[in-house]
Amino acid sequence: MAIDEQQTAGHSEPARARVGRHEAVRERGPWPALWALVLGFFMILVDSTIVSVATPAIIRGLGADVNSVIWVTSAYLLAYAVPLLVTGRLGDRFGPKYVYLVGLALFTAASLWCGLTGSITELVVARVVQGLGASLMTPQTMAVITRTFPAGQRGQAMSLWGATAGVATLVGPLVGGLLVDGPGWQWIFFINVPIGVIGLVLAWRLVPRLETHSHSFDLIVVALSSIGMFCLVFGIQEGETYDWGTITGFLSVPLLIGFGVVVLGVFIWWQGHMRGEPLVPLSLFRDRNFSLSNAAITTVGFSITGMAFPLMLFTQAVLGYSPTKSALLLVPMAVLSGALAPIVGRFVDTVHPRYITTAGLLLCSISLFWVSRVMTPDVAVWQLLLPMALLGVANAGMWAPLAATATRNLPMRSAGAGAGIYNTTRQVGAVLGSAAIAAVIEARLAVNLGAAAGSAGGAGAAAGGTGGTGLPPQLASGFASAMSEAMLLPAAVLLLGVVAVLFFVKPSFAGKPANAAAAEPTGAGPAPADAAAGVAPA
Repeated sequence: MAIDEQQTAGHSEPARARVGRHEAVRERGPWPALWALVLGFFMILVDSTIVSVATPAIIRGLGADVNSVIWVTSAYLLAYAVPLLVTGRLGDRFGPKYVYLVGLALFTAASLWCGLTGSITELVVARVVQGLGASLMTPQTMAVITRTFPAGQRGQAMSLWGATAGVATLVGPLVGGLLVDGPGWQWIFFINVPIGVIGLVLAWRLVPRLETHSHSFDLIVVALSSIGMFCLVFGIQEGETYDWGTITGFLSVPLLIGFGVVVLGVFIWWQGHMRGEPLVPLSLFRDRNFSLSNAAITTVGFSITGMAFPLMLFTQAVLGYSPTKSALLLVPMAVLSGALAPIVGRFVDTVHPRYITTAGLLLCSISLFWVSRVMTPDVAVWQLLLPMALLGVANAGMWAPLAATATRNLPMRSAGAGAGIYNTTRQVGAVLGSAAIAAVIEARLAVNLGAAAGSAGGAGAAAGGTGGTGLPPQLASGFASAMSEAMLLPAAVLLLGVVAVLFFVKPSFAGKPANAAAAEPTGAGPAPADAAAGVAPA
């Protein structure tokens, strides 16, 4: 007894300090934690697009060819997308705070490595490590929102998360252009280091330690998920590189994609029949709004990724804009999206999700159609800025409402799994959009320019990469028409998202007080009866 009392006394002071720290987190509420997480989330999303602007500078700086530099982005996106289903579940098992911290530390260290590399091969390897760090971080942001905000307040929280996702995906080229034009391409990576260090400190101090759940990991399930996702994402992402034909020997792009689909089919079947705990709880899809939100965010990921490529090619190759000037066209979108996000967030918590998401997706489709109609060689800048402003309004009605609707009814013990699924579908949509828009651009160039399509495409890429004077007049009109027609694809795909959100049902919490649907507590005290267990002392 004396020994037990002595041991308890020896550990009481650190324990009390930890409990006090978590009590302080509880008193601050969940918003400071969310701001800390959003900082890292913004950083990793910007890195998904920022390298495209730096491609010519990397080619010159490392003496690489175009095909090698493409892998600087492709390797990052593969390492980011493939493990998302697993990393979401890791947050449920070990706690979203610690998985996020590990991911952010890995991402920050890899960013420093990227900037210091002296060869293209080393840069690609460093980008793989960076992508793995990003994959560990992303699901945890949504999981923390789900577990710390009551369902009736989750729309406001998701408005911040959604605005971050929407703006970061599109401002990457702007940040990249400023850094490449200024201190050099290495700084698109170096800039992550101080931000990452600040993010680590803030997350350590502000993000609560939420209760973990004893999930098991079947290695066969993890292998099926990883292999299936890799084959599917790699095949779609790199299909254009291999002209949708042979990769090497008997291995072809269609075979790889087909194999990935089959493996993922086996994975889903296994999840439904295994006796142990599934990596992806299929029961989550019984919630209609969760399933429809995943379908809709796939179309959003497809369209936002798909629209950027023809727009940037048009402004740089036809209008002769520099990368920075082209990216500045996105400023109205970013400003309006960020300004409207908190306003829309308040409505998300009180209004039927069908109305806001339908308006957001429809306005986005209209804005892209509008852009396609004004993509001519003699277009004035203001004619491009107006649809970009409408796109900002649309973004506010898409990202946050879809994320909030997807997570309303998630069980607390599966918050990470749900976040992993949602982010996976978004990323798969982005990969599909990238591959599809490249194929459509190639086809429309052939139609509009005929035999000159190959030289125009190469010249357009060169002009876009250097911010040169653009294409000669005899090619500019046909090139502009091809980009305009390609822009219709993402506009049309968004209409599929509109159809999906029309079938949303009204959340059960609607009409109740904002705190009626309890969140997981963020203090050391006892959990309410209707919530999952709360924060445990570290």
